Amino acid sequence: MEESLEFTARTPVPLDLTAFNKNAAIPYGLTPNHLYAAMTDFLDFLGFINLQLASKGIGRLETMMMPANFSSLVGEFLNNTLPKYCHTLVRNRYHNGHPDLLPAGHFSGDAVQHTNVGIEVKASRYWRGWQGHNAEAIWLLIFVFESNRPNDAERGIGPKPFQFRLVAGASLLTDDWVFSGRSAGSRRTITASVARSGYEKIIDNWIYRQV
Repeated sequence: MEESLEFTARTPVPLDLTAFNKNAAIPYGLTPNHLYAAMTDFLDFLGFINLQLASKGIGRLETMMMPANFSSLVGEFLNNTLPKYCHTLVRNRYHNGHPDLLPAGHFSGDAVQHTNVGIEVKASRYWRGWQGHNAEAIWLLIFVFESNRPNDAERGIGPKPFQFRLVAGASLLTDDWVFSGRSAGSRRTITASVARSGYEKIIDNWIYRQV
């Protein structure tokens, strides 16, 4: 039974076209069709990688990578792929520039260290409490997904395929963030989390929802 579930989990769950919200407000020319294409590319990529790993007797990618690193992989893949379909957006070419996506041709060389023009992209397993390094006014686009983690087997959680559960976004103000504190002995980087006001803005403007 476990082997059968693992075999099924190698192939991500396809997107449901009926789960897209055609009335969602998305800036800079980005559309649900663009999102569908980029998200499907990621599903194809992950499915291909996992099948190749399985042919060598190696576990799925999401069961090997640290959870935060895998979330970063999802986000980076989408950052690079969305401009392939939405030609009004480009990847910010400034190293670690903010935000991730810029309106094409708006900045010299399509590169800027920091601006509130464009779209910041986050991928997460969590349905709320999304984090950033700073409290900033920006259009935030969230991709919520479900997948296994490296320690799931130890926790008695069986194999399950990767699946996008939610895409939503909104224009946030600095007041829509709250800084996350840390203990005196902690080495964790101080981050800002989306506050309730920001969460409500984002959820109210959902773009894709599969629950």
